[in-house]
Amino acid sequence: MVVGFDYGSSNCAMGVWQQNRVSLVPLEQGKHYLPSTLYALHNSLISDLVARELNGSDQTAYRSARAGILKSAKLARNDLDLENTESGVFVGQEAIEEYISMPEEGYFVKSPKSFFGAIGLKPEQIAFFEDIASAMIIELKRRAERHLGKTLTHTVIGRPVNFQAVGGEESNRQAIDILTTAAHRAGFKEVEFLFEPLAAGIDFECNLQHDQKVLVVDIGGGTSDCSFVQMGPSFRDNTDRSGDFMAHTGKRIGGNDLDIALAFHKLMPTCGLGGEFKSGLPLPHQIFWQACKINDIQMQSDFYSSTFGRELVTMLRDVKEANKLARLQVIHENKMTHQFVRQAELAKIALSEVSEYSADLSFVEAQLMQQVNVTELEESVNSSLSQITHLAQQAITDAGVQPDAIYLTGGSAQSPLLKQALREALGNIPMLNGDNFGSVTAGLTKWAERIYR
Repeated sequence: MVVGFDYGSSNCAMGVWQQNRVSLVPLEQGKHYLPSTLYALHNSLISDLVARELNGSDQTAYRSARAGILKSAKLARNDLDLENTESGVFVGQEAIEEYISMPEEGYFVKSPKSFFGAIGLKPEQIAFFEDIASAMIIELKRRAERHLGKTLTHTVIGRPVNFQAVGGEESNRQAIDILTTAAHRAGFKEVEFLFEPLAAGIDFECNLQHDQKVLVVDIGGGTSDCSFVQMGPSFRDNTDRSGDFMAHTGKRIGGNDLDIALAFHKLMPTCGLGGEFKSGLPLPHQIFWQACKINDIQMQSDFYSSTFGRELVTMLRDVKEANKLARLQVIHENKMTHQFVRQAELAKIALSEVSEYSADLSFVEAQLMQQVNVTELEESVNSSLSQITHLAQQAITDAGVQPDAIYLTGGSAQSPLLKQALREALGNIPMLNGDNFGSVTAGLTKWAERIYR
């Protein structure tokens, strides 16, 4: 059976073609969208899950390549008293709940796709990301097949124009290789990829009555992509759409970056950002940025290192407001960076409808709250929004013609601040909102049905 698969930075979704329409598959407690998160009671259990799913020569080769980590997994299973039927690995909302209940233990990753194109990864790091992607796809495929009662064999997976701001095609190839390997390990026989903004555009195109030049702006959790595409009745039946593209731009910046910026600028002051040592020198901003940058492996590693833990102890003796910096120590010792940035995300979402929001930081310190208003949100994310509008401007410049319409999709596309920034940068071009979460999946499903049938 054929499936369209949006392995997104914020959410994952799968769609199938049934009764001449796209049907999204329930993946978690009847919901169609599953948060792109994974939590394992021990990191070795991720590889253990993959090893248990493979068969024959594939399993033999995999076990040989992962011998060391699988040995650790055996010890971890014994220590955790896991039954043979328990993987110790959780995905989606369940992963978030497990992480929040035990943040100081286990291994938690949010938006793993954001890391797949990172430059400078060592072979063992690439292998581990393959295992993370494999474990997630295995579980999602299993859930979809259980619901459908059929085996999924062919898929089209969405991909951003660029997985990283730097690294170019080398980064893109690395990320595609990771996802291809993972999909095959999960049991897909055929795997193809389609640009996410084009996928969103394909869904939009089905309702066009006449040809248009459309700028598709897809703001995901980890990436922003702009595709300038010719659409309409004259184009939608083409099986090769490469000739319909007029321009592409993309960058690794998205909703997660807005959350991180807000967390840093408006929530981190409660933990000492902007404070001073007793000598009058300012506290280094870098330590607070490292805590917030949850989509950067190296920064998170530096923040959680024992070296930084010792530095924090020294700083606490020399800082003017030790009570504030002590909160950063709580975050460090209890691995709470994801929880902290999550509060910024909730504030961002709420401030699209209200003018002020109270962020709940009581997990750091009892009754700790921080007020954030719309103006402060705008100040915090202005740099990120400027980068997104520049992508849209560049796509129009590259196409050499004004679009007839702008089609917005993606989890952050509903932001009033984004729409305002685009209007100010691009003028009064008609702006339409699609299904912020479902349009990419729908387009991937329609394309999968077209190329595999």
